[in-house]
Amino acid sequence: MARPDAVVENMSFLLAELDGQLTRLTSYMQEPHPEMALQLVQRAGYSNNLSARVRKACLAGMMRAKLTEAQRLRLQGIDTIARNLDLVSRLGRRAVEHVEQAERNRLLRTKTYVAPVTLVGKTIACIPKAMETSDSRLAVEIGKSRSQIDIFHDRLFRTYTRDMRGSKHSADLAHGLLTLNEIHRMGEGLSAISEALLSMNIGQAVQFDRYFTLRSVLGGGKGDEEVRLQPLAETRSGSAISSVNLRNAKGETVAAVFKDGDRRKVKQERVGVKSWNSVYPGLAPEILSYERHGKSAALLIEHLEGETLEDIVVAGSDEALARAQKALHKTVGDIWRQTRTEEPAEMKAMEQLSKRMKDVYRLHPRFAQGVRNLNGLRIPDLDELIAAAARREAGLAAPFSVYIHGDFNLDNVIHDAVGNKIRFIDLHRSRYMDYVQDVSVFMVSNYRLQVLDSATRNRIAKVASDMHAMAAKFARRHRDPTFEYRLALGLARSFASSTRFVVDQNHARRMILRARYILESALAVPEGREARFKLPIRMLFSD
Repeated sequence: MARPDAVVENMSFLLAELDGQLTRLTSYMQEPHPEMALQLVQRAGYSNNLSARVRKACLAGMMRAKLTEAQRLRLQGIDTIARNLDLVSRLGRRAVEHVEQAERNRLLRTKTYVAPVTLVGKTIACIPKAMETSDSRLAVEIGKSRSQIDIFHDRLFRTYTRDMRGSKHSADLAHGLLTLNEIHRMGEGLSAISEALLSMNIGQAVQFDRYFTLRSVLGGGKGDEEVRLQPLAETRSGSAISSVNLRNAKGETVAAVFKDGDRRKVKQERVGVKSWNSVYPGLAPEILSYERHGKSAALLIEHLEGETLEDIVVAGSDEALARAQKALHKTVGDIWRQTRTEEPAEMKAMEQLSKRMKDVYRLHPRFAQGVRNLNGLRIPDLDELIAAAARREAGLAAPFSVYIHGDFNLDNVIHDAVGNKIRFIDLHRSRYMDYVQDVSVFMVSNYRLQVLDSATRNRIAKVASDMHAMAAKFARRHRDPTFEYRLALGLARSFASSTRFVVDQNHARRMILRARYILESALAVPEGREARFKLPIRMLFSD
């Protein structure tokens, strides 16, 4: 991609300016002098202005039409590099200011800073080549500089704190610690620059530590230039999901899905996939590779053909939707029958909701209204209703358990129209549980879709109602008398807790009012009469 001339030109000036500033900083640390300190401090405007020009040019480039995702990601990466170069410049000036404030700068051992500052300068000098050649190995070396600076920091930190014991010059040594912190933070800037370069090369935002997991899970050793990812999604927990094309042993190109993130989350996903492949083979994708690196991990899994149910509900034809629903209901019913055990299951929907209400109120503080009185009538707040419903729920366990998805949203279900098959993804919460957990999550994931046209809203209501009808029929056949009551609590939980992901105030209000209505209706049922409870499902899911 030919970058805008203003980006190239100002980035070149910025790198040259940083080279000069770090050279002066090295000389200053070798022999501190007020005149050189003044020269360094007076350079503040240069790097700042150049960084601003690079960022302005990048923004202008990103505003252009017909920009590919790779081009956009590259401009974002250059913007990140410019910001962190300016950060390194500011940290250098602040280090000088701390040294100048020390009355006895010999206590600071400034000559020891020559090596790390020189390292920073040499590392930054590698940036132009890394950008021009898209050399991921060089980008990695830039990131590795941080670990060398960390070692320097830890060693000098111990020296300063040791010198402080019994010293009469603790103020000077405190300035030493502050100087050390500024130099240490330069390593953070280099790490951010490394991540920006790697992200530009592989086509997806990536953290430095996670890059090694990526290389390992994709087979390593084949050359960094072969790694190209196409972003698919990013979960709320921070995991990134991408598509990648690989060559198998026969040299054929094979499509796969790469997912990386927190080690615990990815491990749970792996366990969930393996469990499904033993409990109900063919439903979950196959795991092609799994790797761990530090606190991160990555999965390479089979690419599944088809469309998500969300895409079909929103944009598919009526025929495609009806076919997908029929396949889904058949598959889910079959799973419930095959995995059923006689172990009772407690959903604890109200306990789940209670834990999530802080996040709901954080985004929608007006929902936390407190107890109110209307003409002498006491109106309990939502938290009070949740607590009361939790007490009712405690005595209403499901009479049996089935293996559930655990995060049964529309976008986690794929329908392959060619084979008319249903497949599941995002399985880190799968376990034996009350099937109402999945039913309620699925139904509300329909309503949560922020699509406003009436035709689509009617389809959404029908999909939710059809799932209810299928599950209610299963409950009758398997003698589950409190299904409807437990479903009500599950729906209240999902309606209320889902608002923490809905910014639109009107849509969130409709959802929270439904949750309140359901709770009030359920609590109005006399104890012991829960089996007779019914909700107006179609009304709840219609606008």
